[in-house]
Amino acid sequence: MARDLRTLIEQRIAAAVAKGELTGLAGEGAPLPERPGDALVDAGEAVAYRMMAEAGALPEEFRLKAQADAARQAVQDAPEAERKAAMAKLAELEMRHAIAREARQKFMR
Repeated sequence: MARDLRTLIEQRIAAAVAKGELTGLAGEGAPLPERPGDALVDAGEAVAYRMMAEAGALPEEFRLKAQADAARQAVQDAPEAERKAAMAKLAELEMRHAIAREARQKFMR
């Protein structure tokens, strides 16, 4: 089956090249972008992430991770009197991030 699919894909690409449908596209002739993070992600998830990034959509999970990273730095920079409150905020953000990540993983299955 995989060989049949590969043959079909090659035929479709050859037909598109013959019709000139693959010329003048954005990024033509440029190297593919470096995406080392995609090597650690399922191919389907990588495609979904790329589509969301190109559309300018930021998943909740990513927003929460950025907030947690900032809160982690705030804990380190906080004076002793404010450190407990900063740690509580960090714990809440990490919990919400874990929930969002788990929800995405269940959805992507």
